[in-house]
Amino acid sequence: MKTTPFTGKHISLGAKMHEFAGYNMPIEYSGIIDEHLTVCHSVGVFDVSHMGEFWVKGPQALAFLQKVTSNDVAALTPGRVQYSCLPNETGGIVDDLLVYQYEPEKYLLVVNAANIDKDWAWCTAHNTEGAELENASDRMAQLAVQGPRALATLQKLTSIDLSAIPYYHFTHGPLAGEPDVIISNTGYTGAGGFELYFYPEAAMRVWDAVFEAGAEFGIKPIGLGARDTLRLEMGFCLYGNDLDDTTSPIEAGLGWITKFVEGKNFINRPMLERQKAEGVARRLVGFEMVERGIPRPGYALCTADGQEEIGRVTSGTMSPLRKVGIGMGYVRPEYAKPGTELCLDMRGRKLCAVVVKPPFRK
Repeated sequence: MKTTPFTGKHISLGAKMHEFAGYNMPIEYSGIIDEHLTVCHSVGVFDVSHMGEFWVKGPQALAFLQKVTSNDVAALTPGRVQYSCLPNETGGIVDDLLVYQYEPEKYLLVVNAANIDKDWAWCTAHNTEGAELENASDRMAQLAVQGPRALATLQKLTSIDLSAIPYYHFTHGPLAGEPDVIISNTGYTGAGGFELYFYPEAAMRVWDAVFEAGAEFGIKPIGLGARDTLRLEMGFCLYGNDLDDTTSPIEAGLGWITKFVEGKNFINRPMLERQKAEGVARRLVGFEMVERGIPRPGYALCTADGQEEIGRVTSGTMSPLRKVGIGMGYVRPEYAKPGTELCLDMRGRKLCAVVVKPPFRK
């Protein structure tokens, strides 16, 4: 398995380790519920160095990105971040990703760890514009410092006014004694905070400084288990569960990152434009359990009487904050309206659920 610059630290702290996307990653330390609540109420730190980073540079960078991504990259300015996806040629999604505009002709793409090789092959194969592409995934480390105390923690480590960085914006400069750290007001938890990008050789200096700064707030390392429950409480999609090569952004409720603006002829635009105009055969919805039970990916979603299967669960858990079963799944569009009663087939047990609009955590 691959390792991150923090793998030794995770092991020394007693983390429960497991393979994820080819990496030896921490799943939990003190327990998923404890870690989840730490992020909701204070501050926690995730090692997300397994994520992929591609630089896109040069005069053709914008033209290339307008073709391969669904969102309108022309709307970005230096210092802004955009959520987007790479549509494929058959109506599905190669990956979802973040697009950073670093300079007018310099962008950073942050992609999912499991899709680094696939995304790189896709980008290079479709780079007919001649943009300068660089796969920097092995030369960047990343920590996500998340929670309501994240700003107070990190402000101790930099002269940059972090409160002046709006959501989905970033800057770069000194932090924890390192001269050029990317500081991004983004995250995958819904609890607020920042994502930090830096060179791998600085990894332990940054880690130690962050934990020293956050000690008064009860800062803790957080594993991928709580990362999943936190994102699910917010209704954030996970590639491989809620998104894949067969799910279109329109089906997944990502029409807001699929921009049909003039001059943006992205891959498979005509098909997605038709879906938006004519409708789709299924939609991704959120649901809550009315009866006690934990939804799991693959469980059937049925009509309220349990007689007809109308979809499948793609993500599910017991909400650590609300203590109810929550999930997401694709259903036929006539069952997608909030308030619609459903039935979850949990290994033969038929349990009542209701469609709700995420986030599950208000």
